[in-house]
Amino acid sequence: MKASIIGTGYVGLVTGACLAEVGNHVKCFDLDERKIGMLRDGDIPIFEPGLKEIVRNNVAAGRLSFTTDAAESARYAKLQMIAVGTPPGEDGSADLTYVLAAARGIAEHMDGPRVIVDKSTVPVGTADKVKNEVAQTLAKRDLCSFCGFFAIDRARRATGRQRCNAEDNRPFHRATIPL
Repeated sequence: MKASIIGTGYVGLVTGACLAEVGNHVKCFDLDERKIGMLRDGDIPIFEPGLKEIVRNNVAAGRLSFTTDAAESARYAKLQMIAVGTPPGEDGSADLTYVLAAARGIAEHMDGPRVIVDKSTVPVGTADKVKNEVAQTLAKRDLCSFCGFFAIDRARRATGRQRCNAEDNRPFHRATIPL
């Protein structure tokens, strides 16, 4: 199995290392270039007994890797685990800013279906918020479906997208295909 872990703190790094240790291929993503640089150099930014050896062994075995590239992470695996910080908000509730940003990043870059797991410590109902964030982000992407039996107006109605036009479908027009 392949998995992408978003966040390389205690939850993300330990989860990624343990998944790799049992034979999975894991890519850990973080925006913090310094932290990813440390991990690539074989150091770890947190203390957890035995973790450094597990990380080093799995990097050497090719099962664990690190990136600061959100697109690379989102496209790496069908399983995406969000393991980012949820600091307390002003009212003491969990601040989901980083969780929702991670969901948005996955949706912006994914190239197929994904299973998104909330691994962060989050309140009940967060999965619905993540699902809505992904759906809203996908709705903004310039997507168009085409069926050779549809006229372009019917394709617009079928997909709900107004941006579909004849140019999107030019490769399918008989006149443009050499015989």
